[in-house]
Amino acid sequence: MSRFLTIYLVQLKIYSLSSNNQLLIFIRTVVFYSGFIPLTIVTCTMFILLFPCLSKNARYKLTAGWCDSVLSWMRLVCGVRYEVVGIENLPNTPTVFLANHQSSWETIFFYSLLCPVSPILKKELMRIPFWGWAMRLQNPIAIDRSKPREAGKSVLVQGVDRLENGNSVIVFPEGTRSVAGTVKRFSRGGAKLAVAADVAIVPIAHNAGDCWPSRQFIKRPGFITVTVGKPIAVDGRDAGDLTTEVEQWISEQLHQASA
Repeated sequence: MSRFLTIYLVQLKIYSLSSNNQLLIFIRTVVFYSGFIPLTIVTCTMFILLFPCLSKNARYKLTAGWCDSVLSWMRLVCGVRYEVVGIENLPNTPTVFLANHQSSWETIFFYSLLCPVSPILKKELMRIPFWGWAMRLQNPIAIDRSKPREAGKSVLVQGVDRLENGNSVIVFPEGTRSVAGTVKRFSRGGAKLAVAADVAIVPIAHNAGDCWPSRQFIKRPGFITVTVGKPIAVDGRDAGDLTTEVEQWISEQLHQASA
């Protein structure tokens, strides 16, 4: 009898600790958003008002400053830290970056790491008050996902234009966010863009979904590792082969990280 009572008390204690931990994580997440939302509104308002007076570089620096502030606030409040492995692989010339997509964290982080960069995003996101309005002024590659064929053509046309004008382009070939530790099948759009513009591809792998889970309010403390691969020269290669190579590399990086 005493044995079963001991086991029960241990399980009860574990459950209690787990519940308290979940409550703490929830509170920290609420505090994070209480700072994140006002910071975003203020920064985006400044960006919109100052846009006519700012140079192209100044606009990107202001955006990168917002990103760095959000990441610092997240580290302080939520305990989310990160490191970049292979940062020496980042080229100094316009590049097509292909990365896995697990959360909103990497969309914020990449804007600072890869600056100046043009993201590919859904047109409806630019209707979001403040953030969307400011993003519209950054000349992103906006697509209509309800029309896949037109969206593919738009990525090529707008993507080549951005690359020729000095911006890199970040592409999430999975198309949508995946569950942490998994990789969905890659589309060939990013590789086709690199081939059309004759620029290198740089793969990036990360585990941001462990801390900022897809479509979840909670932000969990932890360590995010962002791994930047070596540039892959296009050299007239087939977009399908390039996509397969990048997908396999990213999958291997995630597998090694979880082993």
